[in-house]
Amino acid sequence: MAAAQLTSAASSISGKGFVSFEGLRASNAVKVSSFQPLKQNALSLRSFPSLVVKAATTVAPKYTSLKPLGDRVLVKIKTAEEKTSGGILLPTTAQTKPQAGEVVAVGEGRTIGKNKLEVSLKTGTKVVYSKYAGTEVEFDGTNHLILKEDDIVGTLDTDDVKDLNPLNDRVLIKVAEAEEKTAGGLYLTDASKEKPSIGTVVAVGPGPLDDEGNRKPLSVAPGNTVLYSKYAGNDFKGSDGSDYIALRASDVMAILS
Repeated sequence: MAAAQLTSAASSISGKGFVSFEGLRASNAVKVSSFQPLKQNALSLRSFPSLVVKAATTVAPKYTSLKPLGDRVLVKIKTAEEKTSGGILLPTTAQTKPQAGEVVAVGEGRTIGKNKLEVSLKTGTKVVYSKYAGTEVEFDGTNHLILKEDDIVGTLDTDDVKDLNPLNDRVLIKVAEAEEKTAGGLYLTDASKEKPSIGTVVAVGPGPLDDEGNRKPLSVAPGNTVLYSKYAGNDFKGSDGSDYIALRASDVMAILS
């Protein structure tokens, strides 16, 4: 029985009710007092700095003109859609973020090699731009974006994205419809349908500029059926209900035939 007894030298009970073993001390002892209960609503945006949404920069009324520099353009943002195509009013949180607007000012252009290139866009042109590009500013009581010319996806002569004229190395693709059934013949719900990455090229841009300022033609052409990177580009819905995507030619991986 004596062999089974614990001596005070081998083990002791602390006043806080925890057993402490001599010679077996953790290198990073944790104090129970260091764990504080979480207070309700204790989390703030300071805990997640990357989640802070920056509002548009407001230009004071005393400034009456805004001139973009270099290859930048100033675009007046189109108002967010307040109704669906079926006429249903959308709540503010469901409104589609605008990706279109009108060019109201352009910079003086840029220099490539020995060539001075003017901005190809003119004031009054309707444009479509990349979803998260540019810097938003409130000027003269209206929201605008300051964008680089390369952030402009294309120009529009109508309000329908299927009529988009791509710029530079952009390609407009009509997305193939998602498969309705699995290989085993089971019907898929909308939520379980895989996002297509195949479509037909509708229009292409004139190509990117090389180091001398000359255009390099693209390797795809209207009518090509192509396989493209699944998460590239900007998605749009045409007036005919079809899905379209505008992306860079480098995001097209293969031509199918």
